[in-house]
Amino acid sequence: MEITPAQVFAALLTDPEKAKKLGWPLRRGARSPVAAATPQDEREVQVSASAEVSAPPDRARVCVLVASRKDVALQAKCSVSRRLDYIVQSVRSHGVSEDNITVTKDFRRVESAYHMEAEASIIFDDFSKMENLCNLLVEKLDSSVIVGSPQFYHTTEAVENIRRQACLRAVANSRRKAFEVCRLLGQSLGRPLIIREEETKENEGLASEAPTPDNTKPLTIQQQISNTSVTVYSKVFVTFELKSKENFKRNN
Repeated sequence: MEITPAQVFAALLTDPEKAKKLGWPLRRGARSPVAAATPQDEREVQVSASAEVSAPPDRARVCVLVASRKDVALQAKCSVSRRLDYIVQSVRSHGVSEDNITVTKDFRRVESAYHMEAEASIIFDDFSKMENLCNLLVEKLDSSVIVGSPQFYHTTEAVENIRRQACLRAVANSRRKAFEVCRLLGQSLGRPLIIREEETKENEGLASEAPTPDNTKPLTIQQQISNTSVTVYSKVFVTFELKSKENFKRNN
């Protein structure tokens, strides 16, 4: 008996709507015929990883207050102006630019006397210069000049950089984690397909720093810096492609 060769027709569906037209049932949660026909497209590894980045403040603001009360208005003004000029000149000699020096003045009458008050607000990005200047002003000027405690803070650019570094380190940790998983399973890690930052947290102050036992004792410079340091936590979820051995050999 003569055997007639069988003929097979196949179609690659690229749209789930075409599967419906052919009457293929699609249950909820079931994969489409396209996905079932191309399992290599689903070769992937999903990992989550986290990272923390801490950074000290990058700016400090110091306010220096000069005041004088005299019976004659001109004497009050001259007394304050003379010391204020010395303060500003000292600040400039320490390499602080004019943009980081703000001077405000207040002149008023108190009872039968004239009160003159001036405040110099100075912003430092070099904390060593700040310490040297503050020590100089305390040494050279009398008690009528008040040198305030420094106020440490982060600029907007510095905070954004800390957030960015935390996210990048978390992504790098996820890649190392996925690489170790692939090596354990004898697979080759490919390019990232999805990167999603799932969680971020920001805290001020270092967790490793113990609280000051005596609240009445003023904080040291280093304690103030630690208290105003910022720590950013970032957690990411990343999906990586798994390379087939053929593609891996071809690319190498």
